[in-house]
Amino acid sequence: MLESLHIANYALIDSVEIEFHRGFNTITGETGAGKSIMLGALSLLLGGRADAKTVRDANRKSIIEAVFSAGDYPALSEYCRTNDIEWDDSQCILRREIAPAGRSRAFINDSPVTLSQLETVAMQLIDIHSQHQNQLLTSPDYQLRIIDNLAGNGDRLRKYESQYNNYRNALKQLKETREAIEKDQNDEDFTRFQLEQLEEMRLVEGEQEELERERELLSNMTDIKMTLNSALDALYNGKSNALSLLSEAVENCEELNPVLEDAESLTQRLESARIEIQDIAETLSDYDSNLNADPDELERIEDRLNSIYSLEHKHKVSTVEELIALRDNLRKRLDELESSDITIDELEKEVNHRRAAAIGTAHEISAARKAEALKFAAELKKRALPLGMKNLRCEINVSPAEMSLTGTDKVEFLFSFNKNQPLMPVGGTASGGEISRLMLSVKSIIADKMQLPSIIFDEVDTGVSGDVANRMGEMMQSIARNIQVLAITHLPQVAALGDHHFKVFKEDDEQSTLTRIKELTEEQRIGELAVMLSGSKVDDAALANARSLLNNRKHQLS
Repeated sequence: MLESLHIANYALIDSVEIEFHRGFNTITGETGAGKSIMLGALSLLLGGRADAKTVRDANRKSIIEAVFSAGDYPALSEYCRTNDIEWDDSQCILRREIAPAGRSRAFINDSPVTLSQLETVAMQLIDIHSQHQNQLLTSPDYQLRIIDNLAGNGDRLRKYESQYNNYRNALKQLKETREAIEKDQNDEDFTRFQLEQLEEMRLVEGEQEELERERELLSNMTDIKMTLNSALDALYNGKSNALSLLSEAVENCEELNPVLEDAESLTQRLESARIEIQDIAETLSDYDSNLNADPDELERIEDRLNSIYSLEHKHKVSTVEELIALRDNLRKRLDELESSDITIDELEKEVNHRRAAAIGTAHEISAARKAEALKFAAELKKRALPLGMKNLRCEINVSPAEMSLTGTDKVEFLFSFNKNQPLMPVGGTASGGEISRLMLSVKSIIADKMQLPSIIFDEVDTGVSGDVANRMGEMMQSIARNIQVLAITHLPQVAALGDHHFKVFKEDDEQSTLTRIKELTEEQRIGELAVMLSGSKVDDAALANARSLLNNRKHQLS
């Protein structure tokens, strides 16, 4: 349940700290006192849009923080732990911060989270029902969700959604494969022609680089030969060459052996250098002998490269390796084309198999919906009857629909509010007050069966009075026996039924007007109810009437 709500620097609220209780909490206050501000702040914890205009003091951020008693919620605990969100089995703290510039941040138990994550957790802790949500009752999607929630279809729907997506993916693959095969069939002759061209080339990986290197060599043969000859002249062909000079140096050093202590070592080193130079010269000579300007070989290489370049340009690639990959792909496509009937047959079987699996689960969902629809219609009529709808007839129609992500059904709530009136969709036959009472009845059923921790009713009793208003209050009081209820109301007979009564009011300080909220004592409740009963002028009769309302509540509880 919601244990406390802290709001700071938000709209007309400077700072308020509210501690709520189990059971039925009623909240009253004059129009414009700030009840909607408090609710707007709380809705931010449900992922509502943040607005910089709501930041009261532009020098500091707005903070909305709610503390919930977590209790035993294994699904919620698992969700938080799976998403690396801190979890405490005793408390769950939701916080939203809004910077003056409008940027907001969200936290769960001090762990930074996305708005989507905040909303997911908050919706499992509290439900806010306001007047504008009454129109949800006319929405087919909302009607379907009600039946699915009450029928316990959550696991079945998750299983079906996975199966349905598998079916859709298989159907997509079948469609794409058919289109590809049809295109390949239309292009078969051209594909074969392309493949024959590539196969005739007998391409080899790395050959383009090798051919380009050989072409470079043959094209520059004259210059290469001249350079080689110059090198050979310098080493041993020229009149004054390195080898002859080294031989002369060796002889001179040998003559110095008797005179110089290191002459023999120097002679050996010079001899080693002469042998190395001679080896280099012989290697260059071999190169010179083997390099021949062969015009025919150069022409062959040019022709081969031109053929490769032509294919690369045609197929918009730049390497032989890419041409080889293209060749292999064309061969694969033609092979697949020959076995396309088998491929399509296998894909069709997979589509049918996955569809059958999804349909099987959809039938389970449909059966649960139909069973729940009968029970829900009877229960809804039973709960709405005391709210002034004695002629109400209700039918929940579950009919076949095209297969979709929600199954193979459409759900429609049909009502008749008067004798001899045909059953019609709720949007076309109900007044605003009737929809409001119906929605309260729906919420009471959901609250009983789904065991939501907390629910807020925001002036759902607007537009009703007298005995109907009292019965709506009693229904909210009945819901509060199982879960925490917070009801914002203008009706004294509803406010009197609360186990705890809070008042929202405005207060002026030296600089501004502020919204405050406080829990009323027994005597303060009497005064507040008296004001609600008689207006600004409170007399003894109004006070007596207020006491009577509170005493009636005590008698009901005793």
